Amino acid sequence: MNTTIRIQAESFDLAAETAALTRNRADIGAVVSFTGLCRDEGGRLSALELEHYPGMAEAEIARIAAGAQKRWPLMGTTIIHRFGKIRPGEDIVLVLTASAHREAAFEAASFLMDYLKTHAPFWKREHLKDGIIGGWVEAKALDDEATERWA
Repeated sequence: MNTTIRIQAESFDLAAETAALTRNRADIGAVVSFTGLCRDEGGRLSALELEHYPGMAEAEIARIAAGAQKRWPLMGTTIIHRFGKIRPGEDIVLVLTASAHREAAFEAASFLMDYLKTHAPFWKREHLKDGIIGGWVEAKALDDEATERWA
């Protein structure tokens, strides 16, 4: 099972990451990808600043990925999460799941995103177009509810 986890400042290339995950693997029948993007929040946001706890973030993401691998017959997983200042329209997170069949790949990708949103140690702060640096963004109850469905 091929698992890639990276936390990086720079953007990622979806096609290159998919090619790396599936290279020399004729047994993979489905790859599901999710790319999370920075929104402009109605035109008021100039950037979203993401911070993480190095070492802890990678370990928690690995734990989440292992949970998905126990639940579904995955053949590969790629999780890339960015940090730093991210502008509206730029990518924040990539989740790729590979399996022999689509259902496992879809469900695992959804599971991974739900847990990344609620359990991965990242903090977000809004930088507004008017120059104000906002406070840290609070967790959303809807994200917690989404995660509860997997219990």
